[in-house]
Amino acid sequence: MKNSEKQGQTNVAKPKASQTKDIKNNAKFNIVEPAPDAAEELKDLFIDSLKDIYWAENALVSALPKMAANASSSGLSGTILEHLSVTQNQVSRLEKVFDLLGEKVEGKKCEAMAGLLKEGDNILLETTPGAVRDAGIIAASQKIEHYEIASYGTLVAFAKAIGENDAAKLLTQTLAEEKEADCLLNDVALNLVNIVAAE
Repeated sequence: MKNSEKQGQTNVAKPKASQTKDIKNNAKFNIVEPAPDAAEELKDLFIDSLKDIYWAENALVSALPKMAANASSSGLSGTILEHLSVTQNQVSRLEKVFDLLGEKVEGKKCEAMAGLLKEGDNILLETTPGAVRDAGIIAASQKIEHYEIASYGTLVAFAKAIGENDAAKLLTQTLAEEKEADCLLNDVALNLVNIVAAE
């Protein structure tokens, strides 16, 4: 066994310098010029990402009651409504993070969450009430949870990197809640909804 394999590395071929240069020069791969207000420091990107997830969580607070109302399974509806309460607390926690940073509490439209919520609405339109719709609601909800897990994981890493340890602790609490919500949705799907939907 090679040393690189022992260290958990794979033998992936690295691009040649000429390939990298060709990609950069190729018109299909234009280099993006930053906007005038583009982040220059990691803290700027961190704050921008906080604004993004703050918008996302507030949008979710508005969307969850609709998802719960359209679920036929009381277990699924209850899980969603429980997460609504958790999400409201997460919004308050984000406001504390803004306060810790001395930043104004504000959101910036999160295109990813907007797209995920639109997809959830489409699932409601494309399914009839019952177990199949419930399976679709869970699928949409888990996509949202996975996005949030990725977002909060990154925010925690950024907070630690810039020495904002109190903010990191608050964000870690939310990250744990999002992972828990994903597990709860998975349990409802595997132990009830998917079984009924497949009949």
